[in-house]
Amino acid sequence: MQQKKSLKINDSKNIKHMIKTIQINDSMVSEILGRQDEYLKHIKSSMGININIRDSTLTLEGDEAQVLNGNKLFRNLIEIANRRDLTFNDIETAIKMISNNTKTTISSILTNKIKVSGFIKEVIPKSEKQNQYINAIRKSDIIFGIGPAGTGKTYLAMAMAINSYLNKDVSRIILARPAVEAGENLGFLPGDIAEKITPYLKPLYDALYSMLDIDRTNKLIEKGVIELAPLAFMRGRTLNDSFIILDEAQNSTLEQMKMFLTRIGFNSKAVVTGDITQIDLPPGKQSGLVIVKDILKNIEAIRFITFDEKDVVRHPLIQKIIKAYELFENAQKN
Repeated sequence: MQQKKSLKINDSKNIKHMIKTIQINDSMVSEILGRQDEYLKHIKSSMGININIRDSTLTLEGDEAQVLNGNKLFRNLIEIANRRDLTFNDIETAIKMISNNTKTTISSILTNKIKVSGFIKEVIPKSEKQNQYINAIRKSDIIFGIGPAGTGKTYLAMAMAINSYLNKDVSRIILARPAVEAGENLGFLPGDIAEKITPYLKPLYDALYSMLDIDRTNKLIEKGVIELAPLAFMRGRTLNDSFIILDEAQNSTLEQMKMFLTRIGFNSKAVVTGDITQIDLPPGKQSGLVIVKDILKNIEAIRFITFDEKDVVRHPLIQKIIKAYELFENAQKN
């Protein structure tokens, strides 16, 4: 049995200046600091803390708030390292969570693993809201994930669907999207219906291939275990023993949303994702995702998780772009 690593902290501070020492078990120093101290260097540059290492003792010195954040960071990194190997992504994600004042214990978020079976073996949440979303999917049968692109709404739902199938909790995965994109029309695309709908479903294929691998995904699609289809194809069906994802749901109409939600059968789970700032429906058509929360607000078993720019896990500039557009759109309304 692996021996738990110890963490000892002593304080010496005045009103504005603070010093904290962190004693790390010898066996985990290199894991916490990274190869050639790459983790330590990144932490120092990102958090603006003066950090010195001597033997297995870290000394954090500087502004009180910065040192307290650094102390919180190292506490959580040690907790994570007790359970699994640290990665550079863990360091970046933990720093981001601290800057966002994450209330949930960071180590509990970064060890909340979803096991899958492609070249990606497991998926881990990268924000407090993503963690809430994963836990909501585990506990509820109908979940809405609403927020901007890049927040992991569809990717995490896909990981949970694959995990449910691998665990034999469901016998099939159904992935649907409204066939409405940026004002284009299916009729203008070349090919038969299968060829026409493929571009709309490409993001779903990409996620599947990364978490199941291409050969296995294609075999399961051929057998009908995984089904990818336009939302309109759901009409008239009852979907039992299934994990169902409706992606880009902001482009569903009020009637289509009702139709989809009433397809859900026994032992099934549905996750609905979308970004209500990216609606491509024609004028006069009301988005089913915009008003569904008001319609279903009194049903406690249905969960709504709302993401914002802080949950974006793509390029750091994406957060700033989303915020800038949000400010612009609010100014236009006023």
